[in-house]
Amino acid sequence: MGRLFGTDGVRGIANKELTGDLAYKIGRVGGYHVTKGKKKPRIVIGMDTRISCDMLEGAVTAGLCSAGVDVLYAGVLPTPAIACLIRELNADGGVMISASHNPYTYNGIKLFDSSGYKLSDELEEEIENVILEGEDIHYSPTEGAIGRKIYLDYPMGIYMDAIMRTTKSDFSGLKIALDCANGAAFDVAPEALKALGAQVFVINNKPNGININVNCGSTHPETLQNLVKDTGADIGLSFDGDADRLIAVDQNGKIVDGDHIMAICGNYMKKSGVLKNNTIVGTVMSNMGLDICLKERGIAFVKTQVGDRYVLEEMRRRGYNLGGEQSGHIIFLDYNTTGDGLLTAVQLISSLVEQNKTLAELSAIMYDYPQVLVNARVKNENKKLYLEDVIINQSIIGLESEFEGKGRVLIRPSGTEPLVRVMIEGENEFEIRQKAVDLSKLIESRLG
Repeated sequence: MGRLFGTDGVRGIANKELTGDLAYKIGRVGGYHVTKGKKKPRIVIGMDTRISCDMLEGAVTAGLCSAGVDVLYAGVLPTPAIACLIRELNADGGVMISASHNPYTYNGIKLFDSSGYKLSDELEEEIENVILEGEDIHYSPTEGAIGRKIYLDYPMGIYMDAIMRTTKSDFSGLKIALDCANGAAFDVAPEALKALGAQVFVINNKPNGININVNCGSTHPETLQNLVKDTGADIGLSFDGDADRLIAVDQNGKIVDGDHIMAICGNYMKKSGVLKNNTIVGTVMSNMGLDICLKERGIAFVKTQVGDRYVLEEMRRRGYNLGGEQSGHIIFLDYNTTGDGLLTAVQLISSLVEQNKTLAELSAIMYDYPQVLVNARVKNENKKLYLEDVIINQSIIGLESEFEGKGRVLIRPSGTEPLVRVMIEGENEFEIRQKAVDLSKLIESRLG
């Protein structure tokens, strides 16, 4: 992780950490480096519904134009829509202004390349070095070479068309409950699902600049659970602020998370002969039940460290086309280059329609093993020493041998705090909780 760019762009409290001045520099320096060597380059820019988006969009746009880049303004659309529009319009890059599931006081800036992928670590480092060292690009075009802002004609329709081309299913007769998190999907998600034939019941689709993610969306699925029950919906869909993730709810009001969605869609893709290398990519935090479910169905499961960035890197490196996280970041690489909540919803519903089964029936192919997470407080400089401590490692090996393949232990140092996180999965929640507490105490005694 860089000094300016994190794992998902630049983020901070709007107008305090992420200022208009910084946004201008990101636009100017970032735009120049992303489009270097292109004649009259074009970059797509979009945003979510935060009150600070107008301020930051104006600053980024000014920076881009000052570097000779034409800005294709898409307005309020999901992050994955910007990645999609870059390819559909043959643009040279993209910018999304959003802080995803964070509170409205925060905002962020994500940069994409000409293929719709987030920038490489090397390119981000190049951009942030210029900005943080107080330097500037040596290019200030004048006259007709200055960039301009071009308002796109119905960009939502371009994204909708691309999403709808990914399915041949008819959603007629389906009742869908939808929680748009007062975010970027508030308009496009209901319209797309209606266009596919569904009856849609929508909540949290009236953004006012400060209500994005507030007690709604994928981080608060209880709101959607109530809507499903009240409307008798066949399925519930809940997005986060920039709609790059999806949490679903079955007809009984039970949450269907990213692990279950990958199990359902992966199994259907394998049956249809389109799951590349019969492999799905997840993370070390994916539930053990997903491993077992996929193994029983002849599907390999590759794990990366936590973060959709790392999932995507592994997918591209090995040529896989389905991957994601328990949080609902699901990547269908045949159709888009980033997690896409609306695309995931359409693929999930298509698998229901084509198999003529309910979400509850399909979700039942995977059993969730109880997961317990306990933090061990240690000295910050000792966070990674558990790897070298013989007694700690012997304890972990002993625990996993006790589980006999029906449980596991995962130890992870915190990236920001003096903590080692102990996660244990197993069949009996009471037993694994006690084992997690005991192991965390051992780690504290050895490394505290």
